[in-house]
Amino acid sequence: MAKRILILAGGFSKEREISLKTAKAVSNVLNNNNYKIKIVEPDGNFISNLKKFKPSVVFNALHGRYGEDGYIQSILEKEKVKYTHSGVISSSLAIDKVLSKKLFIKHNILTPKYIVFNFKDKIKKNKFIKRINRKLGFPVVIKPINEGSSVGVFICNKRNMLKKINYLKDNKEIIIEKYIPGKEIQAAIMGNKKLGAIELKPKRKFYDYSAKYDKNAKTEHIMPADISKKNYDKVMNISFKAHKLLKCRGTTRSDFRFYKNRFYLLELNTQPGMTSLSLVPEIAKYNNIDFYKLIKWMIRDASVLR
Repeated sequence: MAKRILILAGGFSKEREISLKTAKAVSNVLNNNNYKIKIVEPDGNFISNLKKFKPSVVFNALHGRYGEDGYIQSILEKEKVKYTHSGVISSSLAIDKVLSKKLFIKHNILTPKYIVFNFKDKIKKNKFIKRINRKLGFPVVIKPINEGSSVGVFICNKRNMLKKINYLKDNKEIIIEKYIPGKEIQAAIMGNKKLGAIELKPKRKFYDYSAKYDKNAKTEHIMPADISKKNYDKVMNISFKAHKLLKCRGTTRSDFRFYKNRFYLLELNTQPGMTSLSLVPEIAKYNNIDFYKLIKWMIRDASVLR
């Protein structure tokens, strides 16, 4: 009998479009290999759809809030249905850039300096700019605390700081982080396997949402990353350490800047994309793991109590 896989996709986050692309890619490869597939939105009918379809495994293709922050994972745990990727606590820690940074710092993983800005705080322009300059120095990066795919990420200088912050006022709080120049390196972990590290050379200012998902952005991918073997091993070891520190499962992707011979961990993603331009499938392919093998491994790795 064909294995029944329910793919959770879409959702309510700003990464909905990427989630649907991931779901389509996963659905296509599983359909071609005799799996019985159903793509379902995490809406009010989700639980009834889940019980009616009775899947062997739920493939979680959601991204961003509610999909990779522990929310949907807690529902799947309650329903005792096997699911892919990381569990409740790991997901909630990884998506929260402040909590994860605190853990990284505590365990000697280098990450850019930061401060948290609350929109309840009144901004006095000159004092605010001086405070940022004193604590971090310009340029800085501003971003929501719990979004992924570089949604709402801006590089700011003294002149445009307040204007850019206003773009994020829908958030209660944001993170303001010291900007680290240098090479953009992203490393993938697959269970207990250090899968590999890729270097990205975006034509844009940095590896933002468009650079990640728009073919016309023409971001250059260098696999393996153009760094020494010693540094390659180092970035893989840091990625693995972060993966284990947050007690992640399945595949994860850690995003780094490499500057002055030091790796700065920007964030760890518990649900990396699986689109045609996504990095984890590309890194896996370099290691002779084609897309179907990767997805099949993720399904086999699925469980409850993650």
